[in-house]
This record gives sequence, C-alpha cells and structure tokens, in this order.
Amino acid sequence: MLAALSIRNIVLIEHLDLDFTAGLTALTGETGAGKSILLDSFGLALGARGDANLVRPGADKGQVSALFELPQRHGVFTLLAEHEIETDGQLVLRRVQNSDGRTRSFVNDVPVSLSLLRELGNQLVEIHGQHDDRALLELSPHRALLDAHGEHGSQLNALAGCFEAMKIAQSELDEHSKGIEKIRERAGYLSHVLEELRTLAPQPNEEQDLAMQRQVMMSAEKIAKDLNSAEKALSERGGLKGLASILRKLERQPPGTRDLLDPVTDGLEKVLLEVSETRALIYNALQKCRFAPRDLDQAEERLFALREAARKYKIPVVTLPELFEKVERELAALDANEEQLAALQEAVETTRKDYRKRARALSRNRVKAALALDKAVMAELAPLKLEKAKFITTVTSDEEKAGVSGYDQVVFHVKTNPGAKPGPMLQVASGGELSRFILALKVVLAAKGAAPVLIFDEIDKGVGGATATAIGERLSRLAQNMQVFTVTHAPQIAALADGHLQISKESRKVKSGGKSGASEQTITMVRPLAIEERREEIARMLAGSRITKEARAAADRLMGNEP
Repeated sequence: MLAALSIRNIVLIEHLDLDFTAGLTALTGETGAGKSILLDSFGLALGARGDANLVRPGADKGQVSALFELPQRHGVFTLLAEHEIETDGQLVLRRVQNSDGRTRSFVNDVPVSLSLLRELGNQLVEIHGQHDDRALLELSPHRALLDAHGEHGSQLNALAGCFEAMKIAQSELDEHSKGIEKIRERAGYLSHVLEELRTLAPQPNEEQDLAMQRQVMMSAEKIAKDLNSAEKALSERGGLKGLASILRKLERQPPGTRDLLDPVTDGLEKVLLEVSETRALIYNALQKCRFAPRDLDQAEERLFALREAARKYKIPVVTLPELFEKVERELAALDANEEQLAALQEAVETTRKDYRKRARALSRNRVKAALALDKAVMAELAPLKLEKAKFITTVTSDEEKAGVSGYDQVVFHVKTNPGAKPGPMLQVASGGELSRFILALKVVLAAKGAAPVLIFDEIDKGVGGATATAIGERLSRLAQNMQVFTVTHAPQIAALADGHLQISKESRKVKSGGKSGASEQTITMVRPLAIEERREEIARMLAGSRITKEARAAADRLMGNEP
C-alpha cells in the first residue's frame, strides 16, 4: 500500500506530507481546488514525464517522495534485486524536478534511471482517469488480465519454458547451419586439395631428406674416390695382417709376462676392431654412392613437386603433411556436422510441436475464460448505468506470431448502445463510460493481475443517485483487496470511503521587494478529515456553498450515522 506521500514545491503545493491507511480513500474539493495537481505530483514520483513548469514559481526545484509498504512476496522485489537495490519491505520512490527541466530519480535513495522508476511505478500503481492511456487501456495487459481471471499461471509457466527451449534449439540450429554453410562453400575446394595431397603423399621431413640425397648424388663420384683412398690406406702393405700376426705371437708368450703385455695386446685388439669397423662404414658409404642417373632426376622432380605444392598453398614444405591431415579432418567434420544438423532440426521440430500443443490448449482455455469474464463483467454493468452496453473479450490467434505467452491477442471490446458495432474499449467508450467499464473489470478481477494501489479520477463524472451509490459500493468492495483512491464529486461515493482528504486552495500575503511590499500567493492544501469534518464536506457536496440542516441529515444517512 501507499503509506505516505511527501511533496515540496510542485505547482501550487509548497509543502505537503500525507499519511494513508488501507481501504478506500476519497479525495474531494471544489472544482479547480487542485485535485489534478495532487495526481500530477504523485505521477511524477511514479515516472511520469517531468516538466520545468511543475516547479513552484520562485523555487529552484521541486520534489515528490512516495513511501510504499509491501509484502515480501510482491514481484517488485525481484526487480529491485536485479538492480541490486536493498530494501527491508519499505520502498521509497523519489523524483527531483529542477527548474531547468532536468530530473533525477531515486529508489531507496539509490539513483536510478527514469525507465526503472517508471517500471516500478507501473507495478505499484494504476491510475484511471478521463484521459488516461495507461494500464487497462493498453492492449498488452488485456491478455494478462484474462489469464489471471482464467488462472492460467501454470500453463503460462510451462509454455514459457517451451518457448525458451524452442528459442535455444533454433539458435543452436541457426549457428550450426551457418558453420556448415561455410564448410559446404569450401567443400569442393577442400576435396580438390585433399585429392592433390593424397596423390602427392608428402612425408614428414621429406624435403630435408631429399635435399641431402640430392647433394650426395651430385657429389657421389668425388665422395667415392675419397672413400676408396681411405679404404686403401687402411689396408695397404698388409698392415692389418701384420698387426694380427704380431697380436697372436704376443698372446702366446709365457703367463708371467701378462702384466707387461696385456695392455699392448688390448690396444692392438682395439686398433684392429676399429679399423675393421671403419672399413665396413666405408664400404656402406661406397654402396650409397652408387646411384643410377635416374635417381638424381627423380629426387629433383620430387623436390620440385613438393615445393610447387607449398608455393600453391602458401605454406612451408614441412607443413604439407599437416595440411593434408587438416583438410581430411574438415571434410570428415562436414559429414559429422550433417548428422548433427539433422539431430538439431529434429530437436527444433520437437520443441515446436510441444509449444504448438501447449499454445493451442491455452488458446482454447482463453476462449472459455473470455466467455466467463464477459458474463461476470456484464453482471456489473447494469448498476453502473451501462445496462444497454455489452462487454466482449475477443481472442484472436496467429500461429506466425508465437511468443512467450502464446500467439493470442486479447482485446477488450465494448458496445455502448444496441445496434452499434462493438469496438476497442478505448475508442468506443466515453471518458465516464470508460472509467465505469474499468471499474466493472476491476471488481470482477479483484486483486488478480492488478497493482496494489488503484486510483480513479472522477469515475462518477456524469452520473449521480443510484449509479453513484453503485460505483461507491464497488469501489468499497475493491478496497477490501487493495488500496483504492478516488477523486470524486459524488457524496454517495465519499460517504462510503474509509478515509477522506479535502483539497482546497488558499491565498496568502507574502513579502516582496516591490513598492507594494507584499504580493498574494495561491497554494493548494490537502487536509485529512475527521468524522465530523467528513459530514460537513459531504453535506457541502450535497447542498453547495450553503450547508443546511437537511444536507447534514442527508450526509448522516449516507454515512450510516442516522440514529
């Protein structure tokens, strides 16, 4: 509920602090007393458009603060948590309007954007007036109110989950499809590259090995000559045979000479072994130097082919094997991605079928709920002097416009006179009729889908007598579930209120620097009325400027104070 309202220097309001109670509060006063100023000031705290003209003349800024006390289950706390605004159950919306046109917004003294202030205000307060274009007058809440009346909460939650799953599945499919499309665009080129590399069959370090072989083959004749010379040097003059003969003789000397001769024989054995191994190496090297002329041509052709491929693909020769493996993997991935694409397409279709099934079921329930809502609202219209009017909830479906709440559009239509065509409530109903249609809706919906604070601005305009009483009774019923304020000129409504605020204008002299020494200033005053004062105000509303005994007696009857 709205617990308190504080206004400083807004239009004709200089200084105003009001405390409120639950139930129905009536705001009354003479025409032009400033009731609209009070509502405009309150609207400023709820995120309404600011204006430099709202600042009271002579002041550099104006300010409005609204204190709300809310149960912790209220949805507004989720929004506060998202913006990291702390609260202990009390919520203060504050707006500062500067005389230069700039405004600042605060929630619990935390600076916030105007859009957040407006979003919070929309969740806390609904204002319905003669020219109001918010709340029920917009199309989007119509569906929400119908769903609240039909108690479709669980269906909506399930449908929202399906819609989110469908969006995720579609997003994954779209992203995967883009990736596959890129691979498909390269598939022909990749296949050509793969075939070319498969034919070439590059091997790791092949260029280095071929370059060495080519160098060896080009120098083979000279290398072979040098190797033969080395082998000849090792075996000339029977050097190896002589050493072997000496070794055998030394090994046959008496055992007592071993300490002397063993080092010599060991050294001779090593020499003979190393010479033998070296000759074997020379022989192997000579074998490798025996090339056919075609071998050199083949090596050079192979090197040319490898280097040509490397230039073509703009990479080093050594990475050709890696390119082959990479292209092979990409083409293999295309096949795997095609399989995954089919799985993702199936997932999208599955989520769509689930969504469509749930959305169609919700549409059927909305049509049933619409009929029930129409019947309930029609029952409220006759006492509100709308007995010839008709209320019609239209539900239209377009499966091409799927959304988180289904694909239904819900619009409240009305027909105010027999034979007239029904049309959207905002376009067909006059100001007074519109307020009464909204009142009937609110009474039927009670607290379902409504903000905790409702304000009706002159809902009784153009009616009186029994109709005004019927309006008052319905406002009173509404006030059992939420806090209701009504700006009214009908004593029947004011008499049924739980609280009563009187709005008036006062003139006073203020000092000035001019020759006259003083000037007159008009200010708007708002005063809570006690029981006896309420009787006087209601009597004034009945009788006019001259209050009679009969008017006071009538006021007592309306207030239920008749002895």
